[in-house]
Amino acid sequence: MKKALSLISRIREVGNSFILSKLKEIGYGELSPSHGDILVVLYKTDKITMKEISVQIHRTKATVSVLIDKLEKTGLVKREKSFEDSRNTFILLTKEGQELKPHFERISKELNAKLYKGFSKGEAKILDELLEKMAAN
Repeated sequence: MKKALSLISRIREVGNSFILSKLKEIGYGELSPSHGDILVVLYKTDKITMKEISVQIHRTKATVSVLIDKLEKTGLVKREKSFEDSRNTFILLTKEGQELKPHFERISKELNAKLYKGFSKGEAKILDELLEKMAAN
């Protein structure tokens, strides 16, 4: 019963290590899995504020700001001031950021195949539901 957090931590560590090695293979070794969280959000929308990103990835605005700075330096995202309210800044993918999407999708598929190896679809679904329930606690 008390092993869940330890196992989840170990799985996260192995998953992050896998992601980092794959990013390095495609020439983006300076990125971290946290950068990937932001890119995944951006792949689902045209533009979004840092506040909205922080809510979606469960990180503080300050943390998101640092992560966005790095993504901007690597040429994957850009900032755009809102025309309606200059206090708001939107984050958008650059062309290079958009071109990275298939690589992220491939890495994600490879990681999921590795994590769910030996699971039936039903078992995988149950595991996901149980982890969602645990996360909600």
